[in-house]
Amino acid sequence: MLLKIIQFYMPEFIKKKKLNELFRLTADAFQSELPELQGFSFAACLTKYALFTKEQAERYVQSGCPLEEVKHRLYQNSWIFGQKLRKSLQIGTWEEAVTALKAIYKVIGIDFQYDRQGEIIIKQCFFSKYYSGEVCSLVSSLDEGLAAGLSGGGRLCFYQRITEGGSCCKGYFSGGL
Repeated sequence: MLLKIIQFYMPEFIKKKKLNELFRLTADAFQSELPELQGFSFAACLTKYALFTKEQAERYVQSGCPLEEVKHRLYQNSWIFGQKLRKSLQIGTWEEAVTALKAIYKVIGIDFQYDRQGEIIIKQCFFSKYYSGEVCSLVSSLDEGLAAGLSGGGRLCFYQRITEGGSCCKGYFSGGL
């Protein structure tokens, strides 16, 4: 029932609460301080999140350190987040997991389309105006973890990105429930 509701409407306070959780788990994965979010609207927080993830990812990329460790932390933290969402939304089928992912992405400005063969297409992405291809590739570990948590182990993988010059993002989402 709750899943059906969030497809069409999600109150501002819930959107902001979940974005704050995403901010916390992302800051933890990047081992950085959380920026001040008190008093900002959801839209302002989303912009702050895009800038924060961009800056943190660029810091890691430019450091020359292997990125696998931070990718793993991003994935793990968002996987736990996705599991919690799966439980609270009472997701029990693959279709429900896809519906939840579409609803979540819609809230953060990502046009997520999925077909029955497992192909995904993203024609518009709020974050593409902030991220380079390298940053997007690193930060997409969050997407992979969220999708796995929501779907009980499904795999989300991109093979084309807007941030790398594609007209849209393309990939696949398979496995799980």
